[in-house]
Amino acid sequence: MKTPEKNMKNIVILGAAESGVGAALLAQAKGHAVFVSDRGEIKPDYKQKLTQAGIEFEENMHSLDRILGADEVVKSPGIPEKAPVIKALREKNIPIISEIEFASRYTQARYIAITGTNGKTTTTLLTYHLLKEAGYNVGLAGNIGYSLAEQVIENNFDYYVLELSSFQLDDISYFQPWIALLLNITPDHLDRYDYSLAKYAESKLRIVRNQDSSCSFIYNADDENIQRYFKAALRPMQQLPFSLHHRPDFHLGGYYKEENEICLDLLPGYYSETERVNTAASPLIGEHNRQNVLAAVLAARVAGVSRPAIEQALGTFHNAEHRLQPVADLGGVTYINDSKATNVEAAWYALDGVKSNLIWIAGGTDKGNDYAPLQPLAQQKVKALICLGVDNAKLVAAFADYVPLIEETQDMADAVRRAAAHAAPGDVVLLSPACASFDLFQNYEDRGRQFIAAVRALE
Repeated sequence: MKTPEKNMKNIVILGAAESGVGAALLAQAKGHAVFVSDRGEIKPDYKQKLTQAGIEFEENMHSLDRILGADEVVKSPGIPEKAPVIKALREKNIPIISEIEFASRYTQARYIAITGTNGKTTTTLLTYHLLKEAGYNVGLAGNIGYSLAEQVIENNFDYYVLELSSFQLDDISYFQPWIALLLNITPDHLDRYDYSLAKYAESKLRIVRNQDSSCSFIYNADDENIQRYFKAALRPMQQLPFSLHHRPDFHLGGYYKEENEICLDLLPGYYSETERVNTAASPLIGEHNRQNVLAAVLAARVAGVSRPAIEQALGTFHNAEHRLQPVADLGGVTYINDSKATNVEAAWYALDGVKSNLIWIAGGTDKGNDYAPLQPLAQQKVKALICLGVDNAKLVAAFADYVPLIEETQDMADAVRRAAAHAAPGDVVLLSPACASFDLFQNYEDRGRQFIAAVRALE
């Protein structure tokens, strides 16, 4: 499926962040003429990389004449199709590809590519961890914040685990993942897809576009939208659905037999009978993470990692910060940082996944949230709600009839002190805001770090 490079090209890179700068460095390393254009300001670290490499660039503008002279354009995933520069390129029929597509031309490494609306980062990090701990020569790249193109310059890895967004998948042509994972499809970024769930699903399913019978596709059989839009019978790859339940309609794939026991039915040539993998050592919390673990374990096993190696590595995994991250256990009270939960669905996963009584810290910049899905869980589990935002009126109104105690603050340290005062041994203090962070914090990472610091101050 790879396309050979016949001639050196005039390549324009649109966007000078992680993926764009990586693509520029790779293009230069392969002898292409390179020009980088960013409509905004380029961050100092990236500007320094381009300058040190002697790559010509511009910022705060797009020089259309220069851009339209390209043989090929590598586009940042953040640039929408409706942007004037993209429209102009389309009119001239100049090829536009993603950094992932560009990088894949220059390595024979095998890809394990992971997409989905939710859970991508956790599943990507866990899959990478399972392979790395088993001794695989594996790299980590994609939407997780590491440029594949820049790593391909050295080309040191035999495998790459890639987190891929729909935006990155939109501009692939020949990219072929050896193992592709699709975790779920729920409405997101629909403004980029004409407010059409079908178009968004089509974008996600591009991950299997170039797969053939030598490839495997692991997908969530419990997800209604995947079942609706994936035309399974028409695809040639080995299909391995996964489910939280044993489904007799699927003869291959993975499912849970017990709370902490995964059953894997793999292809002939692996094992002829069901394998069982114990997941009790996994530190990940919640039903959605049980799906993520199942998908990662299935991918690792298809990649050849042994069952004992998987079981051992599960216990040493540490998830990315700010995603249901255990911070401390003080006086029998557990403190969990889920600052990454910037929408209602993510907060639902947290409230559902934690089995103890909760002191819940929530709030921030409301994005038109409908809190109704959280109300039954709040009524069942939440002893006190600490509202942390500049304007908490909507949050207070939504939960006034469901939570016995609601307090407000605009200071993280005060929020944590209040939560600690209401918590009893066995309770969990959970920061899972369901809102963006920009009213009081720089971003969700800043909010999470302030939560961790405030908890440490209690020790």
